[in-house]
Amino acid sequence: MKILRFASIIALIASFTFALFAQQPAAVKAPVEIKIASATFDPYVGQYEDAVNLGGTILSIFREGDKFYLQGTNQDKIEIFPSAENKFFLKAFPADAEFVRDASGRVTGMIWRQNGSAFQTKKIADQPAKDSRVAFKRTEAMIPMRDGVKLFTVILTPENQTEDLPFYMERTPYGVAAWNGSRLNGAKPELVKDGYIFVFQDIRGREDSEGVFEMLRPPRDKRDPKSIDESTDTYDTIEYLLKNVAKNNGRVGICGVSYPGWLAAVALLDPHPALKASSPQAPVTDLWMGDDFSHHGALRQTYAHQWAVPLESAKKGGVFNWYLKANMPELAADLATKSHSWKAFLEHPSYDSYWQAKATNLYLKDTSVPTLIVGGWWDQEDMYGPLALYKSLEKTDKDNQVNLVMGPWNHGGWGGRGRKLQNVDFGSDTGRYFRSEILAPFFAYHLKSKGTLKLPEASIFRSGANKWMAYDSWNPKGNFEQRGIYLHASGKLSFEKPVEKPEAFDSYVSDPANPVPYRKRPILPTYGPGSTWYTWLVDDQSFVSDRKDVLSWKSDPLGEDVTISGDIIADLYASTSGTDSDWIVKLIDLYPSDDATLPNYELMVADEIFRGRYLKSFEKAEPLTPNAVNKFAIDMRGNDHTFKKGHRIMVEVQSTWFPLYNRNPQKFVPNILKATEKDYQSATQKIFRSAKYPSHISVNIAR
Repeated sequence: MKILRFASIIALIASFTFALFAQQPAAVKAPVEIKIASATFDPYVGQYEDAVNLGGTILSIFREGDKFYLQGTNQDKIEIFPSAENKFFLKAFPADAEFVRDASGRVTGMIWRQNGSAFQTKKIADQPAKDSRVAFKRTEAMIPMRDGVKLFTVILTPENQTEDLPFYMERTPYGVAAWNGSRLNGAKPELVKDGYIFVFQDIRGREDSEGVFEMLRPPRDKRDPKSIDESTDTYDTIEYLLKNVAKNNGRVGICGVSYPGWLAAVALLDPHPALKASSPQAPVTDLWMGDDFSHHGALRQTYAHQWAVPLESAKKGGVFNWYLKANMPELAADLATKSHSWKAFLEHPSYDSYWQAKATNLYLKDTSVPTLIVGGWWDQEDMYGPLALYKSLEKTDKDNQVNLVMGPWNHGGWGGRGRKLQNVDFGSDTGRYFRSEILAPFFAYHLKSKGTLKLPEASIFRSGANKWMAYDSWNPKGNFEQRGIYLHASGKLSFEKPVEKPEAFDSYVSDPANPVPYRKRPILPTYGPGSTWYTWLVDDQSFVSDRKDVLSWKSDPLGEDVTISGDIIADLYASTSGTDSDWIVKLIDLYPSDDATLPNYELMVADEIFRGRYLKSFEKAEPLTPNAVNKFAIDMRGNDHTFKKGHRIMVEVQSTWFPLYNRNPQKFVPNILKATEKDYQSATQKIFRSAKYPSHISVNIAR
């Protein structure tokens, strides 16, 4: 749910990508500035790019007289100072650059060092990039709402505005005071180029706005004329802007990623007539069912702890063993005094009316406003939200007003280049393509009547094949058939149904005292320096392959490409010797040993957890009958992916995913957050793979 605005070079130059969040270095001696001749510097002048780590941002190096500068694309220049003939440092923040030459002495690149990490850049031109920034006038306003509360708002208007322009608006709980023309030019170059009046607003109760903050505030009671919600605040803000900002064309678009994506969605509840377009991106849709805090009732304790508590307890502002040893009843009780969300976790462990009232897809069923919903297949925070919101709105969308985009991104990754996640290469600049070919035309058409808009119902990126697909529906129809990928004896996996006797199964012992880590240890704090949280969903899963409490099944090497597209459902026939259990299922693309870049890599294509106590109903937890075989239908969301020829399809099953998800005691207790140490017990888990109990994953296969 949290989109971080990165420190240092990110804030000053551009939004580079999540890669700049690397471990902070130990204190080092400050570099000493020396003097060098201007002629010595001239070979370094030019443009440099690190396509992977810097998100496609171009760094220009140039000099003005005897001063030397670095400048990111459409950003302010920053002076750099020589510490050696080929090394330069910044005084504004700890970072340095070292220029590299080939054997002939030609400058070929630059090594950028910051926060303990080094990024190799390639020199791509001998002249600095042209500065194409647009100048903006910045205005601050405290905009009054219908109940008298005032919301802090930053308005950025092009200084050379010659025509009436529409508003592009974002509302957020994360603070807008830092928005200015420089940041805007770097963060939204495609939209800046098209021309808008940009509006950024702190929602009520956050940062510099008045009022009281409530996490995912439910819709108001319309019978109460004094009631408010985020939809009314959006309406009142638009009304103010239309009346008080000169030279506007009477049209407004709203956009946002994560929590701001949810705000863009709820603006559709009772939209102002001037609201002509909305793009909820990675919108938080259902906190209990599948977004930030919980998946099918399994609490994401590390994320809920490290994100929600700071947000709700202050207006501004290696964990494996720690969580393993933590006294969770005491911790949960303490956190409940600091965070409304943790109070809710403690008092509402099941999917009751409290959580249902906050589930956007349960109350937002239709819209008259053109809506572009965006998500990423490897979103570590809100992958559930975009698909759930789309399915809710699509049911009543008779005029093709609602469109879906899903790409190969992590949380908000479409804001960067979108070429890679870790070492997984998607073959093209998917983020740039989305922003220039889909998002910018969407707003230009609806807010400025520019161009023609021919968006397909669903624009979906197919990983593996690495190409964009245009579908008339999602799930796609037509050239697809539903097939099962079945578990077999000896760790085999195939499209053939099993014929074994009913008792055929594989088993393992799940021990809550020795849980399976969800990413390679040491697991650093979610948003701490060096954290790999942002891309953990593409981690090589082989790091748990030697554990006895993780079962795996593999297909033979594929003789041809196999493409899956649409929803992915795991039908798991399983039993436990305990009275409660978690089931984690992973669908994996296993790369061949001779792959040139990722040999033997295990890439998760889909994954999900299911808390067994909710087998019959998410609204009421019930104990499981020990050793009884149950069918657990686990919604793994979906994907569009090609398993390439020579790859294997792989399925893994386990019962812990720690410390992201809190441990199931495996003994039924009414509230797991109140479980004591003696409640936690080992359990024997059986996964059945017989004709009677055919555990499998249902997928749509391209014919």
